[in-house]
Amino acid sequence: MKLTYDDQIAVLDLGDDENRFSPDFLDEINAVLDEVVAAGAEGRAHGLVTTAGGKFYTNGLDLDWLMANGDRTDWYVGRVHALLARVLTLPMPTAAAVVGHAFGAGAMLAIAHDFRVMRADRGFFCFPEVDIRIPFTPGMAALIQAKLTPAAQVASMTTGRRFGGQDAAAVGIVDSTAGEGAVTPAALDLLRPLSGKDPGTLGAIKATMFGPAVAALQPAH
Repeated sequence: MKLTYDDQIAVLDLGDDENRFSPDFLDEINAVLDEVVAAGAEGRAHGLVTTAGGKFYTNGLDLDWLMANGDRTDWYVGRVHALLARVLTLPMPTAAAVVGHAFGAGAMLAIAHDFRVMRADRGFFCFPEVDIRIPFTPGMAALIQAKLTPAAQVASMTTGRRFGGQDAAAVGIVDSTAGEGAVTPAALDLLRPLSGKDPGTLGAIKATMFGPAVAALQPAH
């Protein structure tokens, strides 16, 4: 995982493997988000783009870890929920540069961003839950429903369909597509006109906009 800056936009490269959400991955991404939010509060970061270096944007849940640590499932899912809620309400403009496959919770991470750009000619965006017999948690369903139209929800959540870039753009899962090597620059271009937003105000707007999804992603008390 590597953080760089393009002018005043933070660019987080998630890595060049499957970028699954292991506990160590979750620790690392939260530490980077802490750094980016602090930079935003100081006026040094005006946006965040997440991208990746390999054939995957992220493949989502670390199923191998989950199988080996079944007694910690609730703890683990809670941490994933917390990450999704955090990105959903991050106090700066965000864009996911989906340079490769985005599956399951990895696709949800992309959905949690304000904007998404996907490679036009390679990679799939997929919620495979119906085919791997893992129902969506209420929080995960609420996140997707907060971002997609009802038609896109049915098309993506109930079918397990693998959307290529053009198909994903056609149903509104992603905002645009770009060619090889151009996905991250296109995501940066989406955010450049949005620089200088007050973090407190933007964060409050997102928390209100997505209040029901955030509440569903929080642990029950």
